[in-house]
Amino acid sequence: MAWNEPGNNGNKNNDPWKNKGGRDQGPPDLDEVFRKYSDKLGGMFGGNGGGNNKGGSNLSGMAIGFVLVIALVVWALSGIYTIKEAERGIILRFGQFHSIADPGLRWKMTFIDRVIPVEIEAVRSLSASGFMLTEDENVVSVEFVVQYRVTDPRAYLFSVTDADHSLQQALDSALRYVVGHSSMDDILTKGREEIRQKTWDELTKIIEPYNLGLILTDVNFKDARPPGEVKDAFDDAIAAQEDEVRFVREAEAYEREIEPQARGQVTRMTQEAEGYKERVTLEAEGEVARFNKLLPEYQMAKDVTRQRLYIEAMEDVLGSTSKVLVDVKGGNNMMYLPLDKIMQNSQGGTVTLPKVSDLQNLRQKMGNSRGNNSQVNSSSDRFATDRFGNGR
Repeated sequence: MAWNEPGNNGNKNNDPWKNKGGRDQGPPDLDEVFRKYSDKLGGMFGGNGGGNNKGGSNLSGMAIGFVLVIALVVWALSGIYTIKEAERGIILRFGQFHSIADPGLRWKMTFIDRVIPVEIEAVRSLSASGFMLTEDENVVSVEFVVQYRVTDPRAYLFSVTDADHSLQQALDSALRYVVGHSSMDDILTKGREEIRQKTWDELTKIIEPYNLGLILTDVNFKDARPPGEVKDAFDDAIAAQEDEVRFVREAEAYEREIEPQARGQVTRMTQEAEGYKERVTLEAEGEVARFNKLLPEYQMAKDVTRQRLYIEAMEDVLGSTSKVLVDVKGGNNMMYLPLDKIMQNSQGGTVTLPKVSDLQNLRQKMGNSRGNNSQVNSSSDRFATDRFGNGR
């Protein structure tokens, strides 16, 4: 049963609007209710309304001071913040740059200062990719990655609207410029390092006037491939280039193997030629010295010396044969010297040589048959005696 309905056991005091009439009366005036609450609040803040005395006013002042102290402490504690070791804090006072906060525990004025932490030691990365047109009018898919680091936090935040986005646009522009001035073979095979370095230089040149507060740490040429429609043809071309490189390497290895051998042969042949030259020179000098010694003897005894030279020459000629036939001029007899038998006997142990007297008799007979004079015979005999008597 409702509190304002009849039969509520006379509990009319349950009416929140304090209606003393019947149920037909409405709620009290709202202005009166607001006036009562205003008087109460005024008394709390030192007002005279509501019948508050002087002691109540002091109590209200102490409460206000306590609230202000609490609010001040909360405001002061809310300004404590921390900057990490790898960060720098950009302090904005009323929205304008004020200073840079170093790492550590710091304090700022809440609602007045604003701190933006910027990480300066972390290495960040951006990538650029897409289909690009080369110098030889081919299309190639290129993917590039650049790594960078923040060096100036203030320039990084306020030089441009978004430093990362600006770097992204500069990377795409530099990459397309370098690819557009390179051939497709260089991009896919041997020129990748050169293109990477050119892109790095071009990107540095683009971002330098903007003072982005960044420094490039590395630029990587991640991937480059032809479009899928012509991939098979380019794979064959790349395989042929790899075969070319392999053949060149094999030829260079063969060259390194053969060259030392050829140099060794050249050195050996040069040394042999020099040795032969030296030997021939020494032999010629010996022949000249022997001739110079023989010339005075020949001038003193021409016939004897001539005969001696003849005999020595015959020794050299007949020394390599095992059979010697001697034809006596004016006679019908031919002498045969079995030198092969003599050599066989020498291999058996002893060699029997003709006596000097037998050789002298043989020489005398040869001289008589030829009609030589007695002077030549006596000279020949003396020469033979000297030759064989000295053991020569």
